[in-house]
Amino acid sequence: MFKRFRRLRINKNLRDLVQETKLSVDDFIYPLFVKNGNGLKKEIGSMPGVFQMSIDEILKECQVLKNLGIYSIILFGIPDVKDSIGSDALCDQGIVASAIRAIKKEHPDMFVVSDLCFCEFTDHGHCGILDMEHETVDNDATLEILGKQAIVHAKAGVDMIAPSGMMDGMITAIREALDCEGFINLPIMSYSTKFASAYYGPFRDVAESAPSFGDRRSYQMNPANRREAIAESVEDEMEGADILMVKPALAYMDIIRDVREATTTPLAVYNVSGEYSMLKNAGNAGLIDYDRVMMETMIGFKRAGADIIISYHAKEVAKILDKGTII
Repeated sequence: MFKRFRRLRINKNLRDLVQETKLSVDDFIYPLFVKNGNGLKKEIGSMPGVFQMSIDEILKECQVLKNLGIYSIILFGIPDVKDSIGSDALCDQGIVASAIRAIKKEHPDMFVVSDLCFCEFTDHGHCGILDMEHETVDNDATLEILGKQAIVHAKAGVDMIAPSGMMDGMITAIREALDCEGFINLPIMSYSTKFASAYYGPFRDVAESAPSFGDRRSYQMNPANRREAIAESVEDEMEGADILMVKPALAYMDIIRDVREATTTPLAVYNVSGEYSMLKNAGNAGLIDYDRVMMETMIGFKRAGADIIISYHAKEVAKILDKGTII
């Protein structure tokens, strides 16, 4: 009997040699949530192991991450005061700008990405300036302040900008703003295909960013639309995005593969809060082998075409990789 496939699976060393898709700690970006205060490290009930932290605690966490081999983070801010235009996000002394400066001073080797949006900073929880007549976000007015927000982060020393608001033309507007201020070498990682997903619930707990009315379906993507999803990322590539993204990841493996096949631009996926919390809760309930399911999920993202994985699991993955992959 012909046994070509089985012969390659009998020996562990041979299995490792022929494994097609592999994870590295270098694949991961770890999300951090910064809030004003001192000595603040508040765990979020819906996201075990994820915290709101003050800048001093963020600096400690960066050292923990580096000890695990993780040198890339994405930063989200939670301001003390919110208003209709997210003024804290436009301020040189705002929470994100202050955190960027502190991290780059204490940990100059840490690669700092900043989420560029207004949902955490506005009192209405939407991603920009409101068009009240239509109860949605005013696209062009928001583009103007996105450019200003990008400059604030750039001057603070950020290593990469990651706009997440899904405004039409946002990459062009941000690129032009950065270039005009001399930041021609600052890359943009676009949330280029971001769906209006139900998987974001726990994130809104930690980022305190739930909309005060309505939802975000007038600017985020319909989860049912495949062709539009590809077109969104291709459009951002043409506008000058240096890295593209699909968010969420787990229910959108087909989209990850579609975008991967449509472009050679590096592709990130965001393994979002709801995906993380589902695995955590299932593991804590003894319903799954948590480590194996987590690693299988990460391999799935890479196999689908992701170059970069933004994940709350990153620290756990790093510890497992240090011991040897267990899938």
